[in-house]
Amino acid sequence: MTAEAQVPTTPSPSGIIPWRLVISFFLFLTFTFAIFSTGRVHTIDEVSAVYQTESLALRGSTAVPQAVMAKWFYGELDRFGQPQTPYPPGQPVASIPWFVVGHFAAKHLPGVPVDSRDVVGDLFFTASSAAYSALAATIALVIFLRMKISVGGSLAAAGMLALASPLTAYSAWFFSEPLATVFLVGAAAALFTGDADIPVSKGRAALAGILLGAAIWVRPTHVLAAAVFLIALYVRDRKSSFTAAAMLSVIVGFAGEAFLWRNNYLFGSFFNFGYPPAAEGGKALNTFNTPFFTGLFGYLFSPGKSIFIFAPVVLLAIFGWRSLWRKNRGLATVALLTPIVYILFFATYTQWEGGYCYGPRYLLPALTLLGLALGPVLADGGRWVRVSAIVLFVAGFAVQAIGITTSFLEAAVGKYYDATFNYNMAFAPVWRQTRFLWYYAKSPVPAPMGRGFDRWWLLLGKAGVSHGTLWTIGILEFACAAISGFVLWQSWKNRERAVEIPAQSVTSD
Repeated sequence: MTAEAQVPTTPSPSGIIPWRLVISFFLFLTFTFAIFSTGRVHTIDEVSAVYQTESLALRGSTAVPQAVMAKWFYGELDRFGQPQTPYPPGQPVASIPWFVVGHFAAKHLPGVPVDSRDVVGDLFFTASSAAYSALAATIALVIFLRMKISVGGSLAAAGMLALASPLTAYSAWFFSEPLATVFLVGAAAALFTGDADIPVSKGRAALAGILLGAAIWVRPTHVLAAAVFLIALYVRDRKSSFTAAAMLSVIVGFAGEAFLWRNNYLFGSFFNFGYPPAAEGGKALNTFNTPFFTGLFGYLFSPGKSIFIFAPVVLLAIFGWRSLWRKNRGLATVALLTPIVYILFFATYTQWEGGYCYGPRYLLPALTLLGLALGPVLADGGRWVRVSAIVLFVAGFAVQAIGITTSFLEAAVGKYYDATFNYNMAFAPVWRQTRFLWYYAKSPVPAPMGRGFDRWWLLLGKAGVSHGTLWTIGILEFACAAISGFVLWQSWKNRERAVEIPAQSVTSD
């Protein structure tokens, strides 16, 4: 008897990582983000990190006397009379290589006026955020591939995270959230991408502990994530998780204790983080005086901070969480609990809105972890899931594009806070910045520095940097993006072709 059967094409179940594709994905995102970076620092948080990086690189100190001289100081004097910012040195330490390269470029590139060297240096600071946002999305891509999701599905999910979530907007500025996101997503990859039947090893737990400890030194509130990771470890391995949990706890605990010791050394108290007693308008910021439902409403429904407006792809991630749970319970626990814990914590924080920023800044790392559910839902979902993914991607990408095209500070003037510096819940940045975009697109008059199209090439041009230098930098970045994008496309096509099992006839007698 003879019968014929068709063998369907399926993705390779091997879980082998196509590193050529992964690296080209990272480079493509990095240079694409760099092309559209603002190239400048806007807020006191960013300026403080720049000054601290400069002090560490040139003097080996975290003190920022230059901030006092520039009248940009926010912080306290330490026990030795030195001005210190309240922000940990994690981001400044990571930024030292960027400072060194930027300092060299500003000094040696032709066509850079002496009084514009600091502006050129800022270009490299903001470029670090482009690289960190790209790296966070790339680690997510690796996680999807290790879950044995097809190459196409993994790229689609990672692309949604990269281009339709706040990772895009924050790639353009020098906030600490992209770096913290790298550490948290990296810790998730270290702990929860191994064989589900084998308990997490001490080595993987140690790596995750180092990354979570580093996140605490970027912003101490990320200790919340460490607690969630411990819960997820227990959910994954139950009683077998004790050794890995102990290793993780010891390393994270050491990082946390070292940070508290730093506070005590500088300010005479373990829980004095160096925040001034009051900021703008005499308002105390480092407190928890916001009514819970005010912050919760802001994060869920306000036009200026809603996670569903600024990261609409999380709607699909929430729906797809059960698919992630079936594939990887550890990752699913982290993806669900981290955003919940962060929202509950920051909802009562006095400056829950994150200061002057675009969207829910403090929630960026947690929302990226929630986005890890995108891979499984795209892999398991049908046609309506793919249609929903396209719609949410377009909406999310549009919101991010509007956010980085014009200055969020220009849109915020007189609208962001009320007279007592409480956040204006009716502030609608997407609408206001769209209006600015339309206005400047039609205006025949060039916008002044820091307004209008808030991009680095316009900023440096207005600062007096020669057109030849700007064209050289721009062409180099565009060429690198184009080349890496071509390699990514070729790698994807070749990989998809390689994993296909061709239809064949099976004959049996």
